[in-house]
Amino acid sequence: MESLSPNLDLKLASLSPVPKSLTKPTSKLFFSVLNCRKTQKFRVKLTQDVNERKSSRQSSYGCNENLVKWVGRGVLGFATAVSLCCDSPAFAETLTVAFPVSHTLEVNTVQRTLVEAWGLIRETFIDPTFNHQDWDLKLQQTMVEMFPLRSEDAAYSKVKGMLSTLGDPFTRIISPKEYQSFRIGSDGNLQGVGLFINVEPKTGHLVVLSCIQNGPAARAGIHEGDELIEINGERLDGVASEAAAQKLRGRVGTTVTIKVNSVDNLGSSCIREVKLPREVIKLSSVSSAIIPHRAPDGHLSKTGYVKLATFSQSAATEMENAIYEMENQGVQSYILDLRNNPGGLVKAGLDVAQIWLDGNETLVNTIDRNGDMLPISMMDGHAITHDPLVVLVNEGSASASEILAGALHDNGRAILVGHRTFGKGKIQSVTELHDGSALFITVAKYLSPALHDIDQVGIAPDVQCTTDFLNSPKDSFKDGSSDSSLESDSCILVAEHQLDIQESTGSAS
Repeated sequence: MESLSPNLDLKLASLSPVPKSLTKPTSKLFFSVLNCRKTQKFRVKLTQDVNERKSSRQSSYGCNENLVKWVGRGVLGFATAVSLCCDSPAFAETLTVAFPVSHTLEVNTVQRTLVEAWGLIRETFIDPTFNHQDWDLKLQQTMVEMFPLRSEDAAYSKVKGMLSTLGDPFTRIISPKEYQSFRIGSDGNLQGVGLFINVEPKTGHLVVLSCIQNGPAARAGIHEGDELIEINGERLDGVASEAAAQKLRGRVGTTVTIKVNSVDNLGSSCIREVKLPREVIKLSSVSSAIIPHRAPDGHLSKTGYVKLATFSQSAATEMENAIYEMENQGVQSYILDLRNNPGGLVKAGLDVAQIWLDGNETLVNTIDRNGDMLPISMMDGHAITHDPLVVLVNEGSASASEILAGALHDNGRAILVGHRTFGKGKIQSVTELHDGSALFITVAKYLSPALHDIDQVGIAPDVQCTTDFLNSPKDSFKDGSSDSSLESDSCILVAEHQLDIQESTGSAS
């Protein structure tokens, strides 16, 4: 966690020069703020948080608000500082950092960015051994390799290469353009084709996590699980998801041609090329409907269906509004659909959990780089509804989806139905660097409230749907209305049966 890690103050403007002319790189690290022909040494001031980690430290929304704020930044926080423990005592450690400065302005700028990234990783990365390598030496080697380069793209490739040696695919840097695109897509509106994509860690392939309902991709018959092979004739081998997403976006009215590898229910694959129009895509986190349900005793009841597509800043508010509306319409039970939800803001996941939970329940346990565990708990929570709840999950439910599912399940609030989840049990900080690029760093891992390790394992549901029943409803539906496609979704039928059991026993456990 950021607030549990040493605080790094690495501001380029505060670097103080110590002139020393050198004719060639030495075993020391070289940095220069000035674009000059001499190599100079500079002292980088590292301000470290020396507040000892105490096992007795409380963790709740009330007494550890800064921690929760950091968790919110964990995926999409756009933080510009690392530490949130402003009241902690600190001391200054001076580290001399120097390297041969490039005469190419673009490369020189990326050199500064690399020092920033290196310092942040040095102080916050989850693995203090840096994948069993000398991290200071790695900076020196990368700077020497970067020195003769003449383009920004080539320089960024060196930065990405250095980060790849950490052995963590989630610790990465994206360019200013990619970061701008990333932020636009997270704010709720974009111009594109309506695809959520991500790199599958085991294969490195770009896969479709989900499609925006009624978007260009969905209308073209693209489905979750399809592999994205090409965009406008350009192969996507080794291309990051943010870079691929940027290629898909563009001005409304233009088109983009993609090549996908689709696999049907029988396991047969088919590669096809599709031309998609770019449109204004509205990213609504929550969709809802009311499903008429006949209980075993014959009486007709109403089940509220809530589909949470992503954990955006507005997700909790949107869900609150949907639940209040359905409560007013007499809904007596709920199905929360997290299938193919790739995650998003961790804090949004915690906020959504509080809609369903009471008291001071633990929502998630975090483990920092020293192995110290810190629970994050509610403080005097008050659920909007205590009606029976089933949560739908599948292999596309990742990150914040798994945090939410684990919180509701381990606290006895919900039954999980579906398929084992993705298994992303790590939390990333996101820091905007001085040049507008962004650095993602894995700073913590998490365990569920019952201390289950989720990373690379996932969460197993209480009741499985067979493979034929894993897909989310593909037909559109209107908020607050009944929809026949939902009633025919086999996983929802299983969920309704579990709701009947809960109503008869009065428990979700």
